[in-house]
Amino acid sequence: APSQHPPGKMAAPTLWWGCGRAAGLWGCLRRVPPPLPPRRRAHEQARRAWGAGGLLAAQCERGLFQEVFPAQSAEERLPELLDPGRPPLTVYCGFDPTADSLHVGHLLAVMALLHFQRAGHNIIAVVGGATARLGDPSGRERAREQLSAELVRVNARSLSAGLQRLFENHRQLFWGADVGRLGQAALLDNASWLGQQPLLDFLSGAGGRLRMGTLLSRQSCQARLRSPEGMSLAEFLYPALQAYDFLHLHRHHGCRIQLGGADQMGNIMSGYELVTKMTGTDVFGITVPLITSTTGDKLGKTAGNAVWLNRNKTSPFELYQFFVRQQDNIVKKYLKLFTFLPLEEIDHIMEMHSKEPEKWGPQKRLAAEVTKLVHGREGLESAKRCTKALYYSSVEALEDMSDQELQELFKQAPSAELMLEPGMNVLDLCRKANAIADGPSGYQKITDGGVSINGIRVTNPEAVLILGQHILKNGVSLLRIGKKNYYIIKWLQL
Repeated sequence: APSQHPPGKMAAPTLWWGCGRAAGLWGCLRRVPPPLPPRRRAHEQARRAWGAGGLLAAQCERGLFQEVFPAQSAEERLPELLDPGRPPLTVYCGFDPTADSLHVGHLLAVMALLHFQRAGHNIIAVVGGATARLGDPSGRERAREQLSAELVRVNARSLSAGLQRLFENHRQLFWGADVGRLGQAALLDNASWLGQQPLLDFLSGAGGRLRMGTLLSRQSCQARLRSPEGMSLAEFLYPALQAYDFLHLHRHHGCRIQLGGADQMGNIMSGYELVTKMTGTDVFGITVPLITSTTGDKLGKTAGNAVWLNRNKTSPFELYQFFVRQQDNIVKKYLKLFTFLPLEEIDHIMEMHSKEPEKWGPQKRLAAEVTKLVHGREGLESAKRCTKALYYSSVEALEDMSDQELQELFKQAPSAELMLEPGMNVLDLCRKANAIADGPSGYQKITDGGVSINGIRVTNPEAVLILGQHILKNGVSLLRIGKKNYYIIKWLQL
């Protein structure tokens, strides 16, 4: 992705990461696979990553860190600052609550935070309860729809809960006390400081240090200013408020690094400019790649293609299937970006895949790792149950599914509650569920094999319903008419 920094005096060079693109300390490290069990391999990889420059080089090799700014200062200072013998650094990333859930597009920024935490550094996730009310203009052709203060507060609470869940799942399921020190994690809302900042104090302080030429020269700003809609003052000031976030976090939490998506480089540069001018301290920005669809569109709410991380918007099954469906030409890249698997283990998974491609081993491992991080161990088990029930017609999986899982798996399926009457047969069930038409056509639909109950095709309309076969032990029947029309039947007083 092209850099978003503007031309001009402020545009100090950024350091691009990628195998073969940088020399010396910044080059990608080639690992020799050690004959160690998985936990020991993870420990060894973490130990190497904590060496001088190791964390940065390791993430370069994974493809997670795309740009580091400013290049010269980063090359000279960051390896020393990240040395395990020095005090931990504090790193932050912001998430604006423009919706009530994070999505897969945000997950790489969370992964970057977690990799710093795994290396013993302290991380801060900032929910933009103040900045979300302005709307980030980066990469947008028109202004965001303005959100009410109350909706932003509701979204901010939900985003905070989602981030907390990710941090907790990571700590419980992907880290062990025998691996090393895990850095501290904090959740903050920038409304707690921006909401208390007097306007004149802000303009005379931070506003006096930010240069108009730099802000106006950015490509996204120029494009909006030339558009018929133009650009509001609120949007124009967004980079200044995000820059103030960096300054506040540096002053109060010692923050030295800001993380963000590749489209955030302009805002990160504003923060760098403000902090260095007002404190004289070396600070840094790091961007992560943007996740795009097969058509090249950025995954997110605006494009209408978001894969959400909250269960009430995207179920564990749907998240699992999103990653299972990734093609071979992308799955290795995603294993590096979205999992904590050692690189040598990823190479082994891909080697096995070349021998047995029909097993979809890399896709299943990718889906399992991400689903477990987002929804925990139970969420992963739920996704697997739903997969077995839908694609493998597993009666056992159907019997173990909760009402919530049935509703998640068959979102559009009508649901009916019925009383089991003596002698009730397949035809009675279909008609009471309003699944087939009355008269001969409905009868023939069954005899022609167009009806299945709990994944088993039935062709005898007069067959009496049997407990344990047509009615599962959890009191549910899954009726399917044709290939895609499902009906969920809940039996009362069995």
